[in-house]
Amino acid sequence: MPNKKKHHRPFLKWAGNKFRCLNHIIQHFPQGKRLIEPFAGSGAIFLNTTFEENILGEHNPHLVRLYQFLQKEPDTFIDYCQSWFIPENNQKSRYYELRSLFNESQDLRLKAALFLYLNRHGFNGLCRFNLKGLYNVPFGSYQSPYFPKNEMLEFAKRAQKAQFIHSSYQDTFQKAQHGDVIYCDPPYYPLSKTACFTSYTHQAFKDSDQIHLIELAIEATQKGAHVLISNHDTAFIRNHYQKAQEIHAFQVPRTISSKGHKRQAVAEILAYFGPTEGF
Repeated sequence: MPNKKKHHRPFLKWAGNKFRCLNHIIQHFPQGKRLIEPFAGSGAIFLNTTFEENILGEHNPHLVRLYQFLQKEPDTFIDYCQSWFIPENNQKSRYYELRSLFNESQDLRLKAALFLYLNRHGFNGLCRFNLKGLYNVPFGSYQSPYFPKNEMLEFAKRAQKAQFIHSSYQDTFQKAQHGDVIYCDPPYYPLSKTACFTSYTHQAFKDSDQIHLIELAIEATQKGAHVLISNHDTAFIRNHYQKAQEIHAFQVPRTISSKGHKRQAVAEILAYFGPTEGF
């Protein structure tokens, strides 16, 4: 259910973060007891709605573990994460040492903390893995990376009403039940052939996935669920979203780009697929 209070900012930098367009999105949320997000991302929607139950699915296991550790031991884990945010670690050589440690370590708690460190110290807040599944974002060269303690505390508080699962979007959709509200923020369909970032893991989100997502949305409505999907406003998306009951278009400032002066507003849509007759 929409929360009209001051918006809570996610503690992670994240491409496609919905914080800047919350007002465009949550005003269209229907009533429901449970929120399901097959693409949890930074959790901006989850943080700014007040559902009694939340299921946040993600295909990125490092993100899921970070959320789970924060949920289970908020104070001690936040302190542990903060211990990596020291001047000695804000150097190029040290960054690459810790990036290698993240890629090689089997210590899940350490990897969760380093995932946050890399997110805040890496270039432009990107999250990128190569074909071997290794994190490969270069050093960001920030003067003093921000440690988001207050944002993490807020997330941990909200997380007590959430279940974080390492899951494909297809499997997360299978949890849909009557009355659920499902919000999808998939890797967006590219605005051009050169703008082709489609995944936060080493597995790309293809055109067939975009189409399959809509098929899953329609299946969920047949169970009595409400489904909302965000995406770029393109001819491809408009064509395949024709079965949506509502489509809302708006402009959103671009927050992550390789060149700051090229960060311009882009056209997005929010499509709503409602329960079929009988619900």
